[in-house]
Amino acid sequence: MRTVGGRTDRVVVVGAGFAGLAAALHLAGRGRDVTVVEREPWPGGRAGRRDIGGYLIDTGPTVLTMPDLIDEAFAAVGDSLSLRLDLLPVDPAYRAMFADGAAIDVHTDAERMAASVREFAGPQEAAGYRALRDWLDRLYRIEFEGFIAANFDSPLSMLTPQLARLAGIGGFRRWETMVKRYISDPRLRRVFTFQALYAGVAPQDALAVYAVIAYMDTVSGVFFPRGGVRALPDALAAAAQDAGVQFRYGSTVTSLQRNGDRVEAVITAEGDRIACDAVVLTTELPLTYELLGRRPRRPLKLRAAPSAVVMHVGCRAIEPPPAHHTILFGDAWDQTFTDIIRDGQLMRDPSLLVTRPTAGDPSLAPAGRDLLYVLAPAPNLDSGRIDWSNTTGPYTQTMLEAVEQRLLPGLRDGAEVLHVDTPADWARAGMAAGTPFALAHTFSQTGPFRPANLIRGIDNVVLAGSSTTPGVGVPTTLISGRLAADRITGVPERSGARHVDLKAPLP
Repeated sequence: MRTVGGRTDRVVVVGAGFAGLAAALHLAGRGRDVTVVEREPWPGGRAGRRDIGGYLIDTGPTVLTMPDLIDEAFAAVGDSLSLRLDLLPVDPAYRAMFADGAAIDVHTDAERMAASVREFAGPQEAAGYRALRDWLDRLYRIEFEGFIAANFDSPLSMLTPQLARLAGIGGFRRWETMVKRYISDPRLRRVFTFQALYAGVAPQDALAVYAVIAYMDTVSGVFFPRGGVRALPDALAAAAQDAGVQFRYGSTVTSLQRNGDRVEAVITAEGDRIACDAVVLTTELPLTYELLGRRPRRPLKLRAAPSAVVMHVGCRAIEPPPAHHTILFGDAWDQTFTDIIRDGQLMRDPSLLVTRPTAGDPSLAPAGRDLLYVLAPAPNLDSGRIDWSNTTGPYTQTMLEAVEQRLLPGLRDGAEVLHVDTPADWARAGMAAGTPFALAHTFSQTGPFRPANLIRGIDNVVLAGSSTTPGVGVPTTLISGRLAADRITGVPERSGARHVDLKAPLP
């Protein structure tokens, strides 16, 4: 594995999102002097926050999985997740509701989920679920250490015995094709393939290796921190600060001072010069290339993932209370991907994720009120030609009506739309193509074909975050931060507990 040469005693991390925080913790734990520069007054990056009228709103991710990866970041400085954060399991992980009126609770416990599937679709589908769960477990265990959590220097780095094992269990076939082997009910298949939206590719086109996302939430479990998702970056930053990491909030990096093929200082908008031996950039990809004075040298243009419209709603306390996460599948689910990815238009039959964070922490809303987070997949600005200045208001009402009709009767009586983010808003925040989901996980943007975390011609800059390896999502950006630290220090002999026992027999 290639690493940064020369001295690496002083490292500047640009950005205090999950990747930057993980990089800072691992670097500090390995004896580096670390400074984190963040343009916002708080940590979190895409896990943003907005407080309105007594509502504490998380504007970024709401689904947290793989707590062992979170704990690994704390453990890098001898700290612990359990000491820093009250992380609550979400059960059911989701409630899935379909256009025909059917619904199923998605449990991560195998026995409870098998019973749920049996009641929903019969014993044959329950047996299929068990076989699918076994396949997802094998997929994850083969894929994690060898591919997700590894640095690649070139595509040849992938040529290992694990690649053959991954191919042997269907990892390079299509995601939906593999799920169809086990599940015949088309509604139930959606529970194990809708996560393809996170990867930015339709399930029928996505590689089956990305079904590990389904493993993360349907097998490993979904969690929620007391205090909201913002409590997680706050806790990671506090642990880093206690380990000696310096944070400069409200400070924007405007340039990198070069000396030959090395960056020797980071310059901020305030005119501060922060000397360094190495830099970790977690900035959005357009800004990253601007700071580096580079453009990607690729034969094909980078393809952005679809975007989303996210609406935050305050309402009267809901009785009976819905699940923490509810997926409202439209009848034209397959058409959804055609609409937003191929045609660049709004969904004709919306499928929505409705999250009620007050299910995990009522203090996130004023007394007697609930807080809802409603996400609608939408085309990004590269593929869509939507005038969001005129579309946002009417579409917000369409989303609100859909939630009222399909999940929460009477919702609009006393509800208030607190805030809405559209692709235009994500673009104003610097996100390429107006999407918070970064680059789509197509084959040409997967593994060693994704933008690398080392920069040719600049010896001491490493990238981290959603647009580099391994990809999009809270778990993967945490891994990305650790991979960036590995590029600077080399892989330590003891890097913490392994997540997967690859010597254990596969089922």
